[in-house]
Amino acid sequence: MDNKERFTNRVDNYVKFRPTYPQEAIDFLYEKLGFRSNSVIADLGAGTGIFSKLLLERGSTVIGVEPNEAMREAAVQALGGTERYRAVAASAEDTGLPSQSVDFIVCAQSYHWFDRELAKAEFQRILKPGGKAVLIWNSRKTSGTPFLERFEQLLLDYGTDYEKVGHKNITLDTLRPYFAAGGPVLNTFSIKQLLDEDALKGRLMSSSYSPTPDHPRFGAMIKELEDIYRSNESNGVVAIEYVTELYAGEV
Repeated sequence: MDNKERFTNRVDNYVKFRPTYPQEAIDFLYEKLGFRSNSVIADLGAGTGIFSKLLLERGSTVIGVEPNEAMREAAVQALGGTERYRAVAASAEDTGLPSQSVDFIVCAQSYHWFDRELAKAEFQRILKPGGKAVLIWNSRKTSGTPFLERFEQLLLDYGTDYEKVGHKNITLDTLRPYFAAGGPVLNTFSIKQLLDEDALKGRLMSSSYSPTPDHPRFGAMIKELEDIYRSNESNGVVAIEYVTELYAGEV
């Protein structure tokens, strides 16, 4: 499957059920990394605009670069009312943005889809001198509670290409060649989603490796998910916990 089209039929669930990012992580960008209200920030692989929204709330100008039309349109619908947001139909490897035109680059839940060599060259081209790239992932915990462990096993059992498309191979060592000398610095934060049964199903369906309703194993997957929920819910919800990994540095 073309990576740029993986989420086309999942946009509605993506908008409704994907988690946001910790406020502490956004505070870190603005208090420690130099983000400002007057910063021009390129959000590459901006998707439906979840991370762009958090930057706009701080007063920054955001250019949301997203090749998938359905996701880009969802971002415009959510964020297009502000003059500080502009959506661009392009890829991270070829943004079409002017050289040395942005103060920062952010890639939230997207960098693992990029061609790293081409993206590095494009990052270097569009960043102003001294600008930084920030790569962010909400990394779902796979152990620690019975629910988290059974949910992970569900994805291993039913995910169409779950083990191939994750970002588990992202580490400081693997990222170092794509940053300036010394490599990026990693900071971590935490966030939790509390989901009722319908929201849990929507969260599952927002993932590109989740079988769709026309898949022969879809019914069995949903039945198993319902059992996982009912065996683990407390006060009508289950908790998906994340470690938010934030890698930052010059390129």
